[in-house]
Amino acid sequence: MIRRIIEINEEKCNGCGACAAACHESAIGMVDGKAKLLRDDYCDGLGDCLPQCPTGAIKFVEREAAEYDEAAVLANKKKKDRKSQLAQWPCQIKLVPVKAPYFEGADLLIAADCTAYAYANFHQEFMRGRITLIGCPKLDAVDYSQKLTEIIRENEIRSVTVLRMEVPCCGGLELAAGKALQKSGKRLPWQVVTVTVDGKLR
Repeated sequence: MIRRIIEINEEKCNGCGACAAACHESAIGMVDGKAKLLRDDYCDGLGDCLPQCPTGAIKFVEREAAEYDEAAVLANKKKKDRKSQLAQWPCQIKLVPVKAPYFEGADLLIAADCTAYAYANFHQEFMRGRITLIGCPKLDAVDYSQKLTEIIRENEIRSVTVLRMEVPCCGGLELAAGKALQKSGKRLPWQVVTVTVDGKLR
């Protein structure tokens, strides 16, 4: 079918990637340092990419092209959403350093080990955009409060989310986080979210 679709002039493209970032359909990608239209059926013809290009390398053309496939675009987005949201390594409370660049300005997730297995959307709903620390006070047989106190005190943490299971042993994780916030001398927004044993939020 003949329809309106973008065309990228490789000679004008400076490889900044602004168009790829602006394309909500992932129709544009960076290949060998140049922007490329990867799939005709991903381009909706609306041109969110055009105003983002600083060199004027993108324009609309009318040509034979596959019809825009919204279902394929949505399936691709879901596939991308399944990628890991882990922003740093290590993530075990016992192993993370007290001071690290990734802690500066961070929203902290302190999660019980089991929550990642019990709650299916753990990465997208809780890890995305946060620095993740995991532990199990029962298996590790330690009081995490001292380590967490130092992390909160020594870094510019913005907020704390504690994700625990509904089982009693996870109370130790919540208690340690609360104690750490108190001992750090900082007043930060914080919340506790509980996951049930059948994988629901309570």
